[in-house]
Amino acid sequence: MTEAFGGFRGFSDETLTFYDGLEADNSKAYWQDRREVFERAVRGPMAALLGALEPEFGPGRMFRPYRDIRFSKDKTPYKTEQGAVVAHPGGAASWYVRVDGSGLLLGGGVMQLAAGQLARYRAALDADRTGKSFAAAVKRLLGKGWTTMGDTLVRVPRGLDPDHPRAELLKHKSLALVLDLGDPEWFTTPACLDEVVRGWRAVSPVLDWLGEHVGPAQPTS
Repeated sequence: MTEAFGGFRGFSDETLTFYDGLEADNSKAYWQDRREVFERAVRGPMAALLGALEPEFGPGRMFRPYRDIRFSKDKTPYKTEQGAVVAHPGGAASWYVRVDGSGLLLGGGVMQLAAGQLARYRAALDADRTGKSFAAAVKRLLGKGWTTMGDTLVRVPRGLDPDHPRAELLKHKSLALVLDLGDPEWFTTPACLDEVVRGWRAVSPVLDWLGEHVGPAQPTS
């Protein structure tokens, strides 16, 4: 990726203004008029960032910029952010990075758990031997400004103690942790790479746990 787009030198103010404009005018005309800006200020830097991250984290994948509007009441055609993921080798989770009009957001976790994965997640979290370490890893991130996201139940799943010490985590049907970094001065410099690496390393213990105790979804026949 870095060969195609050059070494990563950070994003730019143009990245932010492109998405600010797309928020205001999510139209084919806006996109076509500024397609060169998207390639230069969004796709190119994101591809270079993934290339720079690959030696440590593995190959990444950028999401398509087009929305799937087939079953949506919202017919705006373009996503107002550019996201990318790198799959964790454990098979359950991924690292995540996103840019939009507000700047940079990092994340890690799993946004869709198959039935078998969810059962393994709950069993491992319920057991003190394995659950305490996961709760501690999440708590450390929350103390550093990360937040949790994902689908949750109103109550602890049936069959588990409603007063379980890890009740809030047990309510999750999917779980990711995200860190909204905005657009500080380093956003437009090569130091942006260091911040992404620092964030992804920080969330890695959560992904390692998911890989060890949840693992990939079982193939269906």
